[in-house]
Amino acid sequence: MTTRLKTPLTVNDLKPLRHGQEILISGIIYAFRDAAHKRMLEENKIPVNLKNQIIYYTGPTPTRPGRTSGSCGPTTSARMDKYTPQIIKKTGIIGIIGKGKRNEEARLAMKGRVVYFTTYSGLGALIAKCVKKSEIIAYADLGAEAIYKLEVENFPLITAYDINGKGEIK
Repeated sequence: MTTRLKTPLTVNDLKPLRHGQEILISGIIYAFRDAAHKRMLEENKIPVNLKNQIIYYTGPTPTRPGRTSGSCGPTTSARMDKYTPQIIKKTGIIGIIGKGKRNEEARLAMKGRVVYFTTYSGLGALIAKCVKKSEIIAYADLGAEAIYKLEVENFPLITAYDINGKGEIK
């Protein structure tokens, strides 16, 4: 059975979620990856309030005329593992969307605070149809690695690691 969630969320909203559970999320999520993580930590400044928000590791391709977003499939999460503990601590995020396994340090940082979701790899163009509005809100000079505010509707997720850190990705 698919669970529908609407952002903003609280940790209490995430507590019932279990590994493997299918989710359709609607509302606002924030998309960024390596370069934005690095800049935030180097500058020691978070350019947007991410408390209780969900971040999505993606770098959308250019938007074609008549569309709201370019293809926006998930980026390999392991590339963000070295930033994850500090980003969680400095921002207060409660959800991460990406693909693939996380290292032990990232998993420990998420445990009790953050749910790790995955979405469908190789379907970035299809997933982009769930994006109703896309806006660069910080680091425009980074292009696809800028911070995007995405308004999504029925964006498909799977709970990879629940709030207790339970789950496995093979």
